Amino acid sequence: MRDGPNIAAIAAMVGDPARANMLTALLNGDAYTASELSLEAGVTKQTASSHLSKLVDGGLVAVEAQGRHRYYRLADADVAGLLETLMGVAARAKALRTRPGPKEPQMRHARVCYDHLAGDLGVGLFDAFKKNKWILPGPEKTFALTKLGRIKVQTFGVDIEDLEQGARPLCRACLDWSVRRHHLAGALGAAILDEILERGWATQKRGSRVLEFTRIGEAGLRRVFAFQETPPPI
Repeated sequence: MRDGPNIAAIAAMVGDPARANMLTALLNGDAYTASELSLEAGVTKQTASSHLSKLVDGGLVAVEAQGRHRYYRLADADVAGLLETLMGVAARAKALRTRPGPKEPQMRHARVCYDHLAGDLGVGLFDAFKKNKWILPGPEKTFALTKLGRIKVQTFGVDIEDLEQGARPLCRACLDWSVRRHHLAGALGAAILDEILERGWATQKRGSRVLEFTRIGEAGLRRVFAFQETPPPI
Protein backbone atom coordinates (compact mmCIF):
# COMPACT_ATOMS: atom_id res chain seq x y z
CA MET A 1 0.00 0.00 0.00
CA ARG A 2 1.62 3.23 -1.16
CA ASP A 3 -0.64 5.67 0.66
CA GLY A 4 -1.85 5.81 4.25
CA PRO A 5 -0.38 4.36 7.45
CA ASN A 6 2.55 1.96 7.20
CA ILE A 7 1.08 -1.21 8.68
CA ALA A 8 4.12 -3.23 7.58
CA ALA A 9 6.34 -1.33 10.04
CA ILE A 10 3.98 -2.05 12.95
CA ALA A 11 3.59 -5.67 11.88
CA ALA A 12 7.37 -6.07 11.79
CA MET A 13 7.69 -4.72 15.33
CA VAL A 14 5.02 -7.02 16.70
CA GLY A 15 6.12 -9.98 14.58
CA ASP A 16 9.50 -10.52 16.23
CA PRO A 17 9.05 -13.38 18.77
CA ALA A 18 10.99 -11.64 21.56
CA ARG A 19 9.08 -8.37 21.11
CA ALA A 20 5.78 -10.25 20.87
CA ASN A 21 6.49 -11.94 24.21
CA MET A 22 7.29 -8.60 25.85
CA LEU A 23 4.16 -6.97 24.46
CA THR A 24 1.87 -9.76 25.62
CA ALA A 25 3.50 -9.62 29.06
CA LEU A 26 2.57 -5.93 29.23
CA LEU A 27 -1.08 -6.75 28.49
CA ASN A 28 -1.67 -7.24 32.21
CA GLY A 29 -1.47 -3.45 32.62
CA ASP A 30 1.68 -3.43 34.77
CA ALA A 31 4.95 -1.63 34.05
CA TYR A 32 8.19 -3.63 33.88
CA THR A 33 11.90 -2.94 33.73
CA ALA A 34 14.04 -4.11 30.82
CA SER A 35 15.49 -6.83 33.07
CA GLU A 36 12.05 -8.20 33.86
CA LEU A 37 10.99 -8.11 30.22
CA SER A 38 14.20 -9.83 29.14
CA LEU A 39 13.10 -12.84 31.22
CA GLU A 40 9.68 -12.79 29.55
CA ALA A 41 11.31 -12.67 26.10
CA GLY A 42 14.08 -15.16 26.84
CA VAL A 43 16.82 -12.77 25.71
CA THR A 44 19.66 -10.86 27.36
CA LYS A 45 19.00 -7.51 29.04
CA GLN A 46 21.03 -5.75 26.32
CA THR A 47 18.94 -7.35 23.57
CA ALA A 48 15.73 -6.56 25.46
CA SER A 49 16.77 -2.90 25.74
CA SER A 50 17.32 -2.76 21.99
CA HIS A 51 13.90 -4.27 21.32
CA LEU A 52 12.24 -1.88 23.78
CA SER A 53 13.89 1.11 22.14
CA LYS A 54 12.31 0.10 18.83
CA LEU A 55 8.91 -0.41 20.46
CA VAL A 56 9.07 3.01 22.11
CA ASP A 57 10.12 4.71 18.86
CA GLY A 58 7.28 2.89 17.09
CA GLY A 59 4.69 4.18 19.55
CA LEU A 60 3.69 0.76 20.89
CA VAL A 61 5.34 1.12 24.30
CA ALA A 62 5.75 4.08 26.66
CA VAL A 63 8.63 4.46 29.10
CA GLU A 64 8.82 6.28 32.43
CA ALA A 65 11.93 6.95 34.49
CA GLN A 66 11.72 6.56 38.25
CA GLY A 67 14.97 6.93 40.14
CA ARG A 68 17.60 4.73 38.52
CA HIS A 69 15.03 2.54 36.80
CA ARG A 70 13.06 2.85 33.58
CA TYR A 71 9.64 1.24 33.48
CA TYR A 72 7.90 0.16 30.29
CA ARG A 73 4.18 -0.23 29.66
CA LEU A 74 1.86 -0.40 26.65
CA ALA A 75 1.40 3.03 25.08
CA ASP A 76 -2.40 3.00 25.30
CA ALA A 77 -5.60 0.96 25.08
CA ASP A 78 -5.47 0.93 21.26
CA VAL A 79 -2.23 -1.06 21.37
CA ALA A 80 -3.80 -3.48 23.84
CA GLY A 81 -6.79 -3.89 21.52
CA LEU A 82 -4.49 -4.57 18.58
CA LEU A 83 -2.65 -7.30 20.51
CA GLU A 84 -5.86 -8.91 21.75
CA THR A 85 -7.21 -8.97 18.18
CA LEU A 86 -3.99 -10.53 16.88
CA MET A 87 -4.24 -13.20 19.57
CA GLY A 88 -7.77 -13.95 18.39
CA VAL A 89 -6.59 -14.33 14.80
CA ALA A 90 -3.73 -16.58 15.96
CA ALA A 91 -6.13 -18.76 17.95
CA ARG A 92 -8.50 -19.05 14.98
CA ALA A 93 -5.57 -19.96 12.71
CA LYS A 94 -4.46 -22.53 15.32
CA ALA A 95 -1.14 -20.74 15.76
CA LEU A 96 -1.00 -21.80 19.40
CA ARG A 97 1.80 -22.49 21.84
CA THR A 98 2.71 -26.18 21.94
CA ARG A 99 2.63 -26.17 25.74
CA PRO A 100 -0.20 -23.89 26.90
CA GLY A 101 0.52 -24.40 30.60
CA PRO A 102 -1.68 -24.90 33.67
CA LYS A 103 -3.02 -21.35 33.72
CA GLU A 104 -4.62 -21.57 30.27
CA PRO A 105 -8.16 -22.43 31.56
CA GLN A 106 -7.90 -19.58 34.09
CA MET A 107 -6.80 -17.18 31.35
CA ARG A 108 -9.85 -18.11 29.32
CA HIS A 109 -12.22 -17.70 32.25
CA ALA A 110 -11.15 -14.27 33.54
CA ARG A 111 -8.12 -12.13 32.83
CA VAL A 112 -6.99 -8.53 32.52
CA CYS A 113 -6.85 -7.06 29.03
CA TYR A 114 -4.78 -3.91 29.65
CA ASP A 115 -7.14 -2.42 32.26
CA HIS A 116 -10.50 -4.16 31.79
CA LEU A 117 -12.08 -7.57 32.28
CA ALA A 118 -11.69 -10.16 29.50
CA GLY A 119 -12.34 -13.87 29.05
CA ASP A 120 -15.62 -15.71 29.65
CA LEU A 121 -16.71 -13.30 32.38
CA GLY A 122 -15.81 -10.23 30.33
CA VAL A 123 -17.81 -11.42 27.33
CA GLY A 124 -20.74 -12.38 29.57
CA LEU A 125 -20.70 -8.89 31.09
CA PHE A 126 -20.69 -7.22 27.67
CA ASP A 127 -23.55 -9.45 26.46
CA ALA A 128 -25.57 -8.46 29.53
CA PHE A 129 -25.06 -4.76 28.77
CA LYS A 130 -26.40 -5.28 25.24
CA LYS A 131 -29.24 -7.63 26.20
CA ASN A 132 -30.54 -5.30 28.92
CA LYS A 133 -30.17 -2.26 26.65
CA TRP A 134 -27.76 -0.55 29.01
CA ILE A 135 -25.70 0.43 25.96
CA LEU A 136 -26.54 1.22 22.34
CA PRO A 137 -24.18 0.90 19.34
CA GLY A 138 -22.27 3.96 18.15
CA PRO A 139 -19.56 4.57 15.52
CA GLU A 140 -16.33 2.57 15.27
CA LYS A 141 -17.09 -0.09 17.90
CA THR A 142 -18.10 2.48 20.51
CA PHE A 143 -21.31 2.36 22.51
CA ALA A 144 -23.46 4.97 24.23
CA LEU A 145 -24.65 4.38 27.78
CA THR A 146 -28.45 4.57 28.07
CA LYS A 147 -30.37 6.02 31.01
CA LEU A 148 -30.92 2.52 32.36
CA GLY A 149 -27.24 1.83 31.92
CA ARG A 150 -26.24 4.93 33.85
CA ILE A 151 -28.44 3.88 36.74
CA LYS A 152 -26.99 0.38 36.71
CA VAL A 153 -23.32 1.37 36.77
CA GLN A 154 -23.85 4.22 39.23
CA THR A 155 -25.56 1.77 41.57
CA PHE A 156 -22.47 -0.43 41.22
CA GLY A 157 -20.31 2.47 42.39
CA VAL A 158 -18.99 3.93 39.11
CA ASP A 159 -18.79 7.74 38.83
CA ILE A 160 -20.03 8.21 35.26
CA GLU A 161 -19.76 12.00 35.29
CA ASP A 162 -16.08 11.74 36.18
CA LEU A 163 -15.45 9.24 33.37
CA GLU A 164 -17.21 11.47 30.85
CA GLN A 165 -14.73 14.27 31.56
CA GLY A 166 -11.88 12.23 30.08
CA ALA A 167 -10.86 11.97 26.42
CA ARG A 168 -11.11 8.18 26.37
CA PRO A 169 -14.26 6.61 24.86
CA LEU A 170 -16.71 5.63 27.59
CA CYS A 171 -17.73 2.25 26.15
CA ARG A 172 -15.85 0.36 23.47
CA ALA A 173 -15.97 -3.21 22.16
CA CYS A 174 -12.71 -5.17 22.34
CA LEU A 175 -12.43 -8.50 20.52
CA ASP A 176 -11.71 -11.30 22.99
CA TRP A 177 -9.07 -13.74 21.71
CA SER A 178 -10.26 -16.78 23.67
CA VAL A 179 -14.03 -16.46 23.23
CA ARG A 180 -13.70 -14.74 19.82
CA ARG A 181 -16.44 -12.29 20.67
CA HIS A 182 -16.34 -8.86 22.25
CA HIS A 183 -15.89 -7.77 25.83
CA LEU A 184 -16.38 -4.32 27.36
CA ALA A 185 -13.42 -1.92 27.14
CA GLY A 186 -13.09 1.85 27.35
CA ALA A 187 -13.26 4.02 30.45
CA LEU A 188 -16.32 2.17 31.75
CA GLY A 189 -14.71 -1.25 31.33
CA ALA A 190 -11.70 -0.04 33.32
CA ALA A 191 -13.87 1.49 36.04
CA ILE A 192 -15.89 -1.72 36.46
CA LEU A 193 -12.71 -3.76 36.87
CA ASP A 194 -11.41 -1.24 39.42
CA GLU A 195 -14.63 -1.65 41.41
CA ILE A 196 -14.41 -5.45 41.20
CA LEU A 197 -10.90 -5.34 42.64
CA GLU A 198 -11.87 -2.73 45.24
CA ARG A 199 -14.68 -4.96 46.50
CA GLY A 200 -12.29 -7.88 46.82
CA TRP A 201 -14.32 -9.95 44.36
CA ALA A 202 -11.15 -10.83 42.46
CA THR A 203 -7.40 -10.46 42.76
CA GLN A 204 -4.59 -10.20 40.24
CA LYS A 205 -1.06 -11.22 41.03
CA ARG A 206 1.79 -9.18 39.61
CA GLY A 207 3.21 -10.74 36.50
CA SER A 208 0.00 -12.54 35.54
CA ARG A 209 -3.04 -11.57 33.51
CA VAL A 210 -5.20 -14.11 35.32
CA LEU A 211 -7.96 -12.73 37.55
CA GLU A 212 -8.87 -15.08 40.37
CA PHE A 213 -12.47 -14.47 41.41
CA THR A 214 -13.74 -15.62 44.77
CA ARG A 215 -16.92 -17.68 44.72
CA ILE A 216 -18.77 -14.76 46.30
CA GLY A 217 -17.19 -12.32 43.85
CA GLU A 218 -18.14 -14.21 40.71
CA ALA A 219 -21.65 -14.83 42.00
CA GLY A 220 -21.92 -11.13 42.85
CA LEU A 221 -20.80 -10.05 39.37
CA ARG A 222 -23.29 -12.37 37.70
CA ARG A 223 -26.09 -11.26 40.02
CA VAL A 224 -25.49 -7.50 39.74
CA PHE A 225 -25.20 -7.53 35.95
CA ALA A 226 -27.74 -10.32 35.36
CA PHE A 227 -25.81 -12.84 33.29
CA GLN A 228 -25.08 -16.54 33.55
CA GLU A 229 -22.72 -18.73 31.57
CA THR A 230 -21.04 -17.36 28.46
CA PRO A 231 -22.30 -19.06 25.26
CA PRO A 232 -19.63 -20.90 23.25
CA PRO A 233 -17.87 -19.04 20.39
CA ILE A 234 -19.58 -19.05 17.00
